[in-house]
Amino acid sequence: MQSLLHAAALAPMSIPSPSWSGFDIPLPWGSLRIHAYALCILLGIVLGLWLTAVRWKRRGTPEGSLWDIAIWAIPFGIVGGRLYHVFSSPDAYFGPGFNGTGDLSLIPQIWRGGLGIWGAVVLGVVGAWFGCRRSGVKLTAFLDAAAPGLLLAQAIGRWGNWFNQELFGGPTTLPWGLKIDPSSPNFPAGMPSDTLFHPTFLYESLWDIIGVVILLVLDRRFHFRRGRLFWLYAIYYTLGRVWIEALRIDDAEQINFFGITARLNVWTSIIVFVAALIIFIALTLRGRPVPDSAYLTGREPAAAAVEEAPSSQEDDERNSTIVTDETGHDTDPPVSNSGAHGNLPNNQSDLGHSAERTEKTEESDSGDTSGTDPQSAGTAAGSASGSGPEAGTTK
Repeated sequence: MQSLLHAAALAPMSIPSPSWSGFDIPLPWGSLRIHAYALCILLGIVLGLWLTAVRWKRRGTPEGSLWDIAIWAIPFGIVGGRLYHVFSSPDAYFGPGFNGTGDLSLIPQIWRGGLGIWGAVVLGVVGAWFGCRRSGVKLTAFLDAAAPGLLLAQAIGRWGNWFNQELFGGPTTLPWGLKIDPSSPNFPAGMPSDTLFHPTFLYESLWDIIGVVILLVLDRRFHFRRGRLFWLYAIYYTLGRVWIEALRIDDAEQINFFGITARLNVWTSIIVFVAALIIFIALTLRGRPVPDSAYLTGREPAAAAVEEAPSSQEDDERNSTIVTDETGHDTDPPVSNSGAHGNLPNNQSDLGHSAERTEKTEESDSGDTSGTDPQSAGTAAGSASGSGPEAGTTK
C-alpha cells in the first residue's frame, strides 16, 4: 500500500501533451503524412457506422441500404463541418474583419483541425436524404437509428483535438488539467509555460459517451420513432455543448444578443436546443402512426405484400365458410347428413324419415285433398322439409 501511495504521489497531476501526432508513409515522389486527427475522425466514423448498422438491421431495412446512405451522408457531413468551421472562425482564412489578409489555401487542409459539428449534421442530413430516397426508406427512421452512433463518432473524434493540442479551455489548477506544449502555436501568448488548461476535448468525449448509453436505454424503453430519438440527441448534446463551449478560449466569432456577448457556438447550441425541444414535444403529442414502417410509402418489399395478401388456400377456406353460413349445412358429408335428418344418433334415422315420407305421400294421393287450402299446404310443406327444434346442432 505504501508503494502505491508513493507512486501516486510521484505521478504527474495533469494530462500530458501528446508527443506523437501522426506518421509518414514513404512514396516514390515523397511521403504521405497520416495525421492522428484524421485517424480519430475515421475511427469515430467506423464505430458510429457499426452501431448504426446494428440498429438499422433491427428495423428490417434493405440489406446494404446503410452503405448506400453513408456514401452520401459522410462526404456531405465532412464538407459541411469544414464550411461551418471556416465561417465561424474566419480570421485565419479571410483575415481579421475579412480584410483579405488571411490564407484561403488553408480551407481544404482539414488535417490541421476544424470541423464544426453543426455544419456536419446539417449537410450530413441532406446527404442522408439523398441516400434514403434512393434506398426507399424514411429519413426519420434512419436518423433515429443513427443518433447514438453519431454521438459515439463525436466522442471518438474529439480526441483528435488532443493530438492537435487545440480547442482547450481556460487555465485551471485541477489535477486533470491539460498540459500544452509552450512551443505549440496554439499556446496562449503571455501565459507561464507550466499553465494547465481545461481539457474540453475530454469533457465532451465523456459527455457524449454517457449520452450514447442514455439514448440506447431510453430507446429500448420507449421505442422512439418519427425522428424523436434524433431530436433527443440534439437536446442532450446541445445541453452539454453550452457549458463546454463556454470554457474554451480559442479564437471564435463573438455574437451579442440581448446585451450578452458569447461565442457563436454557444448561441447556436442554445437555439438548436430550444428548437429540438419544441419539435420533440410536438412529435410526442401527435402520437404514433400505425403502422410504423421504415419504408417509404409504396417502396415496401415484395415479400411483405405477399404476406399481407391471402393465399389461394385461405381464399378457398373463406369461401367454403361463407357457403356453409348461407345454406346452414357444412360440406362434411357425415355432419350434413346428420344435420339434415334431425341429427339422430344412428343410421336408421334415414330409413325412418323415408318411411314417414312414403306413408304421407300415399295418404295424400289416396285421401281427399280438396279441403286443403294454400296456407295449410304451405305449412305442411314447411313441416315436412324443415328440421326439428334441435336441427343444426351437433351432439
